[in-house]
Amino acid sequence: QVQLVESGGGLVQAGGSLRLSCAASRSVFSIHAMGWYRQAPGKQRELVARITYGGSTNYADSVKGRFTISRDNAKNTVYLQMNSLKPEDTAVYYCNAHLVLVSGDEYDYWGQGTQVTVSS
Repeated sequence: QVQLVESGGGLVQAGGSLRLSCAASRSVFSIHAMGWYRQAPGKQRELVARITYGGSTNYADSVKGRFTISRDNAKNTVYLQMNSLKPEDTAVYYCNAHLVLVSGDEYDYWGQGTQVTVSS
């Protein structure tokens, strides 16, 4: 199992920056992939950014060039640096850990979510 604790959300003006943190209860290097998802009111949860244990990253088209996902293996923490924020980035952001066991079984774990609000 993996427990995830997010922090760093808040209220920011358009054009500003925030950094989200997600602390995992086990080595992030042992987790197949970690990602950030977001869910705005009335919308489905969507992938924002993802980083694999090998360091490969992928981003939603809407955040490419503005958001950066990274990890600190020593701190078991994954970060999402968000720059040039727009009102449409307003959502609850969730950290996700995707585990793939030797057996082939896969599991997803979620943090409690952190609110990001961007004012125009």
